[in-house]
Amino acid sequence: MNSNFKHRGRFFFYPLIGAAFILGAGYAVMFLWNAILPSVIPAVGTVTFLQAIGLFALCRILFGGFRGRGGYGGRGYKAGPQWKEKMMNMSEEDREKFKNEWRERCGRK
Repeated sequence: MNSNFKHRGRFFFYPLIGAAFILGAGYAVMFLWNAILPSVIPAVGTVTFLQAIGLFALCRILFGGFRGRGGYGGRGYKAGPQWKEKMMNMSEEDREKFKNEWRERCGRK
């Protein structure tokens, strides 16, 4: 099979997946909002599908972003090699002391 043909299919497939995700997220937000909030807070009305998509986009922008995991666990976090180098330069006694201290901090024994 021609490799160009394989890659062409992706251009049609990915937008369909994206559209399905947006539709699904919009309906999920609309359903949850309309099912929960008006009964809990009487001053809050129901939302339409387009308002639900807008709420979803606003929440993603304000709280989550649109690119995978954020914070220290995201792409570009390069602390792993630095910690590995520090651990390799420690003596066996210091390494064990360090591990025990972190176990106590994290509640693991």
